[in-house]
Amino acid sequence: MSFEWLNKSAQAIDPVVLEAAKARQMHLTKPPGSLGYLEDAAIRLAAMQSTQQPDLSRARIVVFAADHGIAEEGVSAFPQAVTGHMIHNFVTGGAAISVLARNLGATLEVVDVGSVADTGAMSGVIVQKAGTGTANFRRGPAMTEPQLAAALQAGRDAVDRALKDKVQIFIGGEMGIANTSAATAMACALLGKAPQEIAGPGTGLAPEGVAHKARVIGESLELHHAAMTSPLEVLRHVGGFEIAALAGAYIACAQAGLPVLVDGFIASTAALVAMKIRPDAAAWWFYGHASAEPGYVRLMEALQARPLVDLGLRLGEGSGAAVALPILRLAAALHGQMATFAEAGVAEKSHG
Repeated sequence: MSFEWLNKSAQAIDPVVLEAAKARQMHLTKPPGSLGYLEDAAIRLAAMQSTQQPDLSRARIVVFAADHGIAEEGVSAFPQAVTGHMIHNFVTGGAAISVLARNLGATLEVVDVGSVADTGAMSGVIVQKAGTGTANFRRGPAMTEPQLAAALQAGRDAVDRALKDKVQIFIGGEMGIANTSAATAMACALLGKAPQEIAGPGTGLAPEGVAHKARVIGESLELHHAAMTSPLEVLRHVGGFEIAALAGAYIACAQAGLPVLVDGFIASTAALVAMKIRPDAAAWWFYGHASAEPGYVRLMEALQARPLVDLGLRLGEGSGAAVALPILRLAAALHGQMATFAEAGVAEKSHG
C-alpha cells in the first residue's frame, strides 16, 4: 500500500450551481438570511450535489474501532477490553450510534481497523486491521508506515462501499479506549498548543487523571518532536488506526464529491490532519456537534468551521454527527421545497 492516492485533488464544487443556490435562497418566501446557518448549509449542499433539490435521505455511518498502546499509561477511565465489547454492542444494536442509525434510516458499518480483540467471529464486523492496537507512543512511534497506509486505506475502502450504495452523506465515528489521548497529542502537534490547554476528561477522567494524561502527552510530544515533520508523520507517531481511517475517509469523500458530516473532538482532529494533508478536501465537510472536550474550540478555529449543534456531547461513535443529521436534511428540504415569491404570488421586499 502507498500514500499516492492522497495526492489526488478534491472534486471542484460547481460555482454556477453555487451562485444559483444563493439566488434561490434570496427569492424564497422569507426575509433573506432569516434561516441563518441553515441557508449557508443548504447553499453548500445544493452546490455539492449540483441540484437545487438537494437530498440526504441515504446516509451511511461508519464506526472505525481500534486500540491504543498509550492505554498502558493509565490515561483512560475504562479498561482496554471495552473496545472489543463495544464493537460487539455496535453490531448487535445496543450502542447509542446503533439506535441513532436505526431511527435515522441510515446504514451502519462497523470496521475493526486495529482492536486487540478477535472480532472475526462477530457477525457484521468488517475486519480490516492495520495491527492489533498501536504501539505505546510514550515509548516509540504509534505505528509503522505500512500500518499507517493500511489504516488510511481502510477509510478509503469504506467510502468506496458507500459510493457503490449511492450514499448521499457520510458520517464517520470512532471507538477506541485512550483515543482521546492520541487525538489530543495530534491536536497539540498540529496546533502548536500545550497538552494542558487541549487535554480533557475523555471517557470521564477526574481532574487529577486529566493532569496525568497531559503529562504523558507532553512527554510523548517531546520524544517525537523532531520526527513529526509532516501531517502524516504526526499521525504515524502519535495517532491511532481509527483516526487515520477517518482522515482517509474524509479525503476520499472529497475526492469523490461526497458530503461529510464530521463528529466531535476525535473526528475533528482527524479532519484537521486530513485538511493539512489535502487542503482542498475541507470544502466537502460539515461539522455536527460542539464537543465538550476543551480542545474542540481550538480545532474549530483551525478548521474555520462551526458545528450545527451544541448539546454538551462527548460520547464519540459518530453520535453527535448523527444527532445533527436531521438539521442538514431539513436545510436541504427547505431549500428545495419552499416556494419562491414568484411561485407563491407573494410580493417581495421593496428595495426602494
